[in-house]
Amino acid sequence: MLVLGIDPGSINTGWALLSVVGSKIKYIDSGVLKFNTKKDFLMRMPEMKSSFKALLEKTNPDQLALESLIYVKSPTALMKLAQTRGVLITESIEFVDDKIFEYSPNLVKSTTTGHGHANKESIQKAIKMLLGKSDFATHDESDAVAIALCHVLMRGKNITGGSNKNNKKSGSRSMKASLAHKVNL
Repeated sequence: MLVLGIDPGSINTGWALLSVVGSKIKYIDSGVLKFNTKKDFLMRMPEMKSSFKALLEKTNPDQLALESLIYVKSPTALMKLAQTRGVLITESIEFVDDKIFEYSPNLVKSTTTGHGHANKESIQKAIKMLLGKSDFATHDESDAVAIALCHVLMRGKNITGGSNKNNKKSGSRSMKASLAHKVNL
């Protein structure tokens, strides 16, 4: 199974691809999609869509994990982040159907490092220990690896053939399941 982890951003979006075979987790690739900051935010959206589509075609993931919305002081920044996530999620649906999962930043940190308020350096140290990867271009890239790793670790029962549907501790549901009561999907 291939898991694509995404750290969404309206300027830089980190991504990471992990492979899971049985209980073995392997780092495959990661990077950052950089969007043209000289363009107005709304004019960057087609670039976000096409760049992300190209990434999905290149990586062909089975599941997608992304960071949920976080509290930010600026409502404008929050709206841009939400809109960016919307573009990425919408583009993902044809590739991974209802296998889109989201995790809170604190859950990602606690799953990968054991501490929900870990700093970026602690996350990178944990990734190095668990996956052997240590050189990242940006924190967006290392955060995407942590998000993918969190998904793999939290979905462990499902990966090895068990069911995770009734596991209330996972902190994650597919986007389809999360929205089922609001929208007829």
